[in-house]
Amino acid sequence: MKLISWNINGYRAIIKKGFFEFINKEKPEILALQETKVCIEQLKPNDYNIKDYHFELNCAQKKGYSGVACFYKNIPLSTNKGMGIKEFDNEGRVLQLEYPNFYFINIYFPNGGMSDERLKYKLYFYEYFLQYIEKLRKNKKPIIFCGDVNTAHNEIDLARPKENENNTGFLKVEREWLDRIEQLGWIDTFRYLYPNKIAYSWWDYKTKARERDVGWRID
Repeated sequence: MKLISWNINGYRAIIKKGFFEFINKEKPEILALQETKVCIEQLKPNDYNIKDYHFELNCAQKKGYSGVACFYKNIPLSTNKGMGIKEFDNEGRVLQLEYPNFYFINIYFPNGGMSDERLKYKLYFYEYFLQYIEKLRKNKKPIIFCGDVNTAHNEIDLARPKENENNTGFLKVEREWLDRIEQLGWIDTFRYLYPNKIAYSWWDYKTKARERDVGWRID
């Protein structure tokens, strides 16, 4: 089964840049998108109608902000948009698909860099999400969650760890949450498969970091 997770930073932008060709080439069972920045009423049917795929979108109340979406081949038993906490669910950050043999959760975790208040929000989100998946785990059905975690876990996961120890995305308190995730038995599948590989998923476009491969693995 092929599953793809991708922070696209704007759905309307990527559909003009070969997105349909990408999904038809890769043919994933599920494609999870984060930071879609669009609501369904802002799209035309041709913007998301792809042969053999169904489409589900969870958008934020604030226009042009956050949001997650999934393209999937098989219809799930149920879908869930959110975790039941209004201040989180208003930002359109969670889309859960339940299948007979597993749960699939597409999630866009908050960025804590805007202010101390947003960092507190991010940490609160982390804690509640952990409670949410641990409760879901009691159903004895495997859980896959993927998306933009907005934190690099270990030094191998960013190009300049020492310079970023005091920056959100690599703060000790953020990384400790990922430690707890692993201690509870959750598996970072990329690092499990590639324990020593240097790979990044985000680069700061303002500093042209991708040209120098000065990146972070936060997804």
